[in-house]
Amino acid sequence: MSALKDIVELTAKELVDNKDKVRVTEIEGEKTVVIELRVDPAELGKVIGKQGRIARALRTILTAIGRKIGKRVVLEILE
Repeated sequence: MSALKDIVELTAKELVDNKDKVRVTEIEGEKTVVIELRVDPAELGKVIGKQGRIARALRTILTAIGRKIGKRVVLEILE
């Protein structure tokens, strides 16, 4: 498991009540890494946060790590 996937999974599991419904997949390309986060639709708001603040913070962290490894990181939050 990669560090990017670990960070997203650990963070999401701490935010939601139904931890076993958290699924994180990583799709790695040549210059881009796509992290797909799936949670229970009822708890989607907990992961996104008010006005998207939590999602934005997660994306900021992933962008910083991506710059360090020389890749563009995209976080997709799916139902």
